[in-house]
Amino acid sequence: MGKRREPRKDIRVAVRLFGTDRNGRVFSEKLSTVNVSRCGVELSGLTVLLKTEEIVGLSYGQIKAHFRVKWMGDPGTPKAGHAGLLNVAPEKPLWDFPLPAPAFDGSSRDALERRRHPRVRTANSVELYPAGQSSPIRARTGDISLGGCFVDMPNPLPKGTTLRIGVWINEVKLWANALVVTSTPGFGIGIRFSEISDLDRDQLRQFLGSISRVPI
Repeated sequence: MGKRREPRKDIRVAVRLFGTDRNGRVFSEKLSTVNVSRCGVELSGLTVLLKTEEIVGLSYGQIKAHFRVKWMGDPGTPKAGHAGLLNVAPEKPLWDFPLPAPAFDGSSRDALERRRHPRVRTANSVELYPAGQSSPIRARTGDISLGGCFVDMPNPLPKGTTLRIGVWINEVKLWANALVVTSTPGFGIGIRFSEISDLDRDQLRQFLGSISRVPI
């Protein structure tokens, strides 16, 4: 199950987990939390098998977030039907109840330090051009950083798709070559910028700097 990164709060609230299971089938299940931290959550009541390190969607009330599957309980054990998830964007608020303060022991910072480019929540119009496709797919970002963005898409592109993306920043459209690194049905795709001009990167940096102080 790995090492617990920070203090957790034992609390049971209803959530919905959705994505693709270990066999690639789309699923959506209503579950209950066992405990919650600022970066992770343990769930109970799962009837599907999840793939470790897969990205899934978790909704609590009207709020959705992306989580990475870190472990699943073995069948026939007290942890059967349980799973441990790590929030891939812990800077985004999800829960409406207080949580324990982080324990700064060196390991609890790992999840936050893994993200090289912190993301901020913003809804920018985008145009996606998957390789070999001339007509754009129009959508909006859920968040964005210097290194990539999350695009809201009910029917997401497959993980591994290469594409050209245009992002509207005010009245200017920035361009980048990109790769789909996460894909969650009913939720959207995580995109990593693989190539972007220095000029467009500077404009994106200025835009992020103008909104980075807005709470997310």
